[in-house]
Formats: sequence, C-alpha cells, structure tokens
Amino acid sequence: MNYEVIFCIINAGYSELVMDAAKEVGARGGTVMHAKGTANKEAEQFFNISIQPDKEVVMILVPTEIKDDVLHAIYKNAGLKSEGSGIAFSMPANKVVGLSPVTPPPTEEDKKD
Repeated sequence: MNYEVIFCIINAGYSELVMDAAKEVGARGGTVMHAKGTANKEAEQFFNISIQPDKEVVMILVPTEIKDDVLHAIYKNAGLKSEGSGIAFSMPANKVVGLSPVTPPPTEEDKKD
C-alpha cells in the first residue's frame, strides 16, 4: 500500500479542528508539533489575512487513496478562511513501517453471522 504524509500548518489551538475533519474521511490519527511562523506583512496583505506567529503543524499519514478526501476536508473545515487559517499539503511517504493493517468495520452481513 502507498502512503502520503499530509502536513497542515494552522494557528495554535486549532489542531483538533484539523484532526476531526481528517478522521471523518478515514484518517486514523496524527502528530501535532508546536511551531512559530515567520510570515511578513506583505504575505498578510497578499492573502488578506492576519498571521499569528504561534502555529501547530499537524502531520497525518494516510493511504494514497484517501489523500484527496482528507485534504479537501481539512480545507473545508480549517482552511485559510477559517479561524485556524490553515494551509495543507501532502508529500509521498516511502518505505512506511510500523503500521497495523486497517480492519474495515463489519458489514451488516458480517453481523448476522
């Protein structure tokens, strides 16, 4: 199975918004790191947003098949026009180890057995 790492850089305190959106479309979890932004006034004017220096970086490893769904959910719920002012991007993850296989939820037919 192929994987992608989704990175979302968001204002501090809004990482749960990102994770909730990602989990709704199939992501299993993520890692949050504290960071500090360095954008300048020109960037604030260009994007027409106020840039907060305290950030969180959310990293989410997902199967390639659901990457677009996760990115879209993050954009919809935590994008630049939200309070979190998040941006997100993905990169391929090569040679992933240590993950347990995802067990699909039981179907109605499985429940009958």
